Amino acid sequence: MNKTWNNKAWFMVLPVLLLVAFSAVIPLMTVVNYSVQDTFGNNQFFWNGVGWFSDVLESERFWQALGRNLLFSGIILAIQIPLGILIALNMPKKGLGVPVCLVLMALPLLIPWNVVGTIWQVFGRVDIGLLGRTLDALGISYNYVNNVFDAWITLIVMDVWHWTSLVVLLCYAGLVSIPEAYYQAAKIDGASRWAVFRYIQLPKMKRVLLIAFLLRFMDSFMIYTEPFVITGGGPGNSTTFLSIDLVKMAIGQFDLGPAAAMSIIYFLIILLLSWIFYTVMTSSDEQA
Repeated sequence: MNKTWNNKAWFMVLPVLLLVAFSAVIPLMTVVNYSVQDTFGNNQFFWNGVGWFSDVLESERFWQALGRNLLFSGIILAIQIPLGILIALNMPKKGLGVPVCLVLMALPLLIPWNVVGTIWQVFGRVDIGLLGRTLDALGISYNYVNNVFDAWITLIVMDVWHWTSLVVLLCYAGLVSIPEAYYQAAKIDGASRWAVFRYIQLPKMKRVLLIAFLLRFMDSFMIYTEPFVITGGGPGNSTTFLSIDLVKMAIGQFDLGPAAAMSIIYFLIILLLSWIFYTVMTSSDEQA
C-alpha cells in the first residue's frame, strides 16, 4: 500500500521555529554582530574582525575565570553523581515511603535560583544565620565574605543541596525500570550486593546517568545567580566565574565587543566539553 505524504503537517512546526528564532537565533546573531565590530556610539559600527576574540583569549582574567569554572564543575560532579546514585539505591521501591521520598527529593528543585542564594546568604551569616552562629558557637572560624575557602565550601554545599535531587530522581527512574526477575536470578546465583550493582543496576542506569552528567555539568559550568547573590564573586575574584565576569564586562563596564566575544567563546567551550563527555560515555557504553 502506497502512503501519500501530507507535508502540510510541517506548518504545525512553524510556531516552534518562530519561537526559537526570536528567543535564540536572533539574539545569537546580535551577539555575533557585536563580537566582530566596534562602536563609539551614535549607532556607528566599525569592523574589528577577530580582534575582540584575540583580546579575550590573551587575557589572564579570562583563563583564571575558566579555571575556576572547571574546578567548580569537577568538584560538583565528583560529589553529586556518586551521592545521587547512593541515595537512589537506598530509596524504597514500594509502599508509602516512595511518594514521601520523591516529594522530599523534589522540594529543593522547586526553589528558584535567586531564592537559593538568598537562603544560603542568610543561613551562613554569623550574626543571624543558623549555620554561621552554630559554627561560631562551636569555636569554628567561618566567614564566607572574607575567607576564600569558606566561600568555596558554602557554594559547593549549596549546590549539592540544591541539585543532587535531580541526579537522585534520574537514577531512581532507571532503577525502578529494572524487572524484578533480574534480582531474583541474581539471588539464585548468590550474587553479592556489589555484583548486583555492577552488572545489573549500573548498566540500566547508564542512559540516565549520561543525562544527569550532562545536565549537571552544563548547569554548574554556567552557574551565575547563586554565587552572585552569596559572594558577589568575592572575596576578591576567588568566586568570579565566567558568567559573573561576563556580566561585569557587559553591564558594569559596558564593553559590548569583548563581552560578546567572551560569550561566544563561553558557548563554544560548553558545546565542546558536552560533546566530549557525551562521546566518551556513549563509546564506552558501546564497547561494554
